[in-house]
Amino acid sequence: MWFEILPSFGIVTVFMSVPGFAMYGLHKLVLGNAYRRNTDERWERVMYVRDMRLTGNPYQGNGLESIPDKN
Repeated sequence: MWFEILPSFGIVTVFMSVPGFAMYGLHKLVLGNAYRRNTDERWERVMYVRDMRLTGNPYQGNGLESIPDKN
């Protein structure tokens, strides 16, 4: 019958969703932030590189205090 597919469908669904949920914990562990930054657009990549250069951590909020003064 049609319902014989349900156990295998459930197993496949669980195994396909595990990597997505595991990335939450992996990002939290490695980056200190559970959500990765979206770098699909060129401008977002430029801002990521800028934040990494200024503070060393692109996931921290950057204000004017993170920009060095010119002498």
